Order: sequence, then C-alpha cells, then structure tokens
Amino acid sequence: MKVLVTGGAGFIGSAVVRHIIKNTQDEVLNIDKLTYAGNLESLAEVDQDPKYQFAQIDICDAEALTQAFLTFQPNLIMHLAAESHVDRSIDGPAEFITTNIVGTYTLLEVARKYWMQLNEQEKQQFRFHHISTDEVYGDLDGTDDLFTETTSYAPSSPYSASKASSDHLVRAWHRTYNFPVIVTNCSNNYGPYHFPEKLIPLVILNALDGKPLPVYGKGNQIRDWLYVEDHARALYKVVTEGEIGETYNIGGHNEKQNIEVVKTICKILDELKPQANHEAYDKLITFVKDRPGHDLRYAIDASKIANELGWKPKETFETGIRKTVEWYLNNMEWCRRVQDGSYQRERLGVSI
Repeated sequence: MKVLVTGGAGFIGSAVVRHIIKNTQDEVLNIDKLTYAGNLESLAEVDQDPKYQFAQIDICDAEALTQAFLTFQPNLIMHLAAESHVDRSIDGPAEFITTNIVGTYTLLEVARKYWMQLNEQEKQQFRFHHISTDEVYGDLDGTDDLFTETTSYAPSSPYSASKASSDHLVRAWHRTYNFPVIVTNCSNNYGPYHFPEKLIPLVILNALDGKPLPVYGKGNQIRDWLYVEDHARALYKVVTEGEIGETYNIGGHNEKQNIEVVKTICKILDELKPQANHEAYDKLITFVKDRPGHDLRYAIDASKIANELGWKPKETFETGIRKTVEWYLNNMEWCRRVQDGSYQRERLGVSI
C-alpha cells in the first residue's frame, strides 16, 4: 500500500511513520509544513529507507497537495496535521481555524477529486483516516462516565472547537459524497519526541534544570494517558482494518490526575538522575493559576476498537512513563535543538 501521512514530522505523526516503515512493506509519503512542532529529526531512524519520502507542504495549499497526490498515487490517507496545543489556541486561535478547519477542508477536496478519478478496484482500497482528539467531547466533571463514539460534542477551547469542526467536515464528506472516511478520537498521548510545551516533557526538562514544575489549579484534572507507540499501532490497524464511516475511540485505560503524573515523574527522576543537592524533585512543584475553560476530566471507553479490531495498549502508564523519562534522559540534545530558541518553556495561554 501507499500511505500519505499529513503531519508526519509531528509527535504522533512521526510515531505513525516510524511504525509503518519499520513493521510493514508499505510506502509512506510524509507531508508536513514543518511548523515549530514538526521536526524531521524525529524520523532519523527511517528517513534513509527507500519506502519513505518527505514533502514540505502546507495542507492549505491545494495546488501542492494535488501534485503530491498525482505523483505518489496513495491508497490510504492518514490525516494528523493540526495545530494541537490548547494554551496556544487561547493566545492565537486564528492558526487553529486555518490549519484544522480550512486545511482539513482543502485536504478533503483534493483527496475526493483524486478518489473520483480512480478505477473501481482502487476506490475499494481507498481510505481517508482523520485523526482527532477526545477533547471534542468536552468535560466529564462530576460523573463516572466515559466518552464513547456516540458522545455528543461539547468542545471547550478554540483548539477542541477547531478539531470538532474538522470531524464534522469529514463525516459530512462521507454522508454527502460517499467519500470513504474513518475517524478516530484519542486520549492524551505521551512518549518519545514530544515537543516540550506539553505537560510530561515540560515537567521532565524543567525538573532536570531545577526549575519550577508548574501545575494548573490544584492538579486534580484527570486525563487518560496513551503511550504514543500504542496509538500508532492502533491508527494503522484502523486505517487498514476499520469499517468505512465508523468512528473508533482510542484510549490507554490510564486515568490519572495531573498531580499524580507529575509526582510519578519526580520519583523516577529521583531514582535515575538525583538532584545534586539531594532534594526530592517534587519540592519543585508549583501550583499556578488554572487555564481558562480547563476541562476537569477526560476518559475514553476504548472497548469498540478492542472488540471489533482486537487492539489493546501494550503499555501501562507505569511502564510507559518510565520509558518516556529514560528516553528524554538519553536524548537531551534533541530537546535542546527542537526548542531552537523559539520556545523556552514559558507559560502560554494567559494573554486574555
């Protein structure tokens, strides 16, 4: 198969590309704009493989996308390109509207026009897999409920609203044009090659620098944590085995309060890289004013993908978080390079 991956230089996208190149005979075309969060170093393990190629393209550029489709002739589209950080969406929502909504529309139209030119056998193979987030569902505060594939949408942030909009566009293209789509909504990912603006890498790197470990509010926000390589396996299984028109929720079965996550990282660092002053890293924890509109709890019911496609995560939070901390300890040069002076782990999302 030929798989076109958008956003393949990003955190989840690069894990998907690495998984496909290492574990299948498929060819991959990675399309990425290379914004601050896209880094080709995340693909150093596979970028010399003859099955892999890269094109720097903005998904809002219909002409460049069209040319890429005609040249590569993909069977499968895995659409991960997106602006994804909630705090950045609070400071500057326009980029999120442009990339996540207009970009998804542009990609849908280019892909649909390409698909219409295929013969019947090629059309039967073709899939457009849209990768989204559990944040579109809103907040589960005060309940023991889980997000299912039929949970109503109630996005809280400019980021989640833009992703909800893109989900609706994809489903509308299926309903209106019979375009063969599949949608997945995932819980919080973590693991290697994660840009340092997100909670887990931010805490690891700040701790190693002896800086405060900022925790929003009381740290009692609950997230379901999914190891990124487990997610990559799930996404490939969905695009190759999932049913057209269906949605699959992907979760790690690891509900944790943010404060638990931070303290777990501190304990692992105490063991693997003790501070020179011998103090425990958790003394660096600093509670800061909460994010505007912060959802308290997300939790995914991933039983559909387990029952219908046979996918379950391999990593528990305990095994995955240890692997993640160890990876950052062994890849500090990567961390320094990707920040590149443009982001110094400052607080975002406070401009209102």
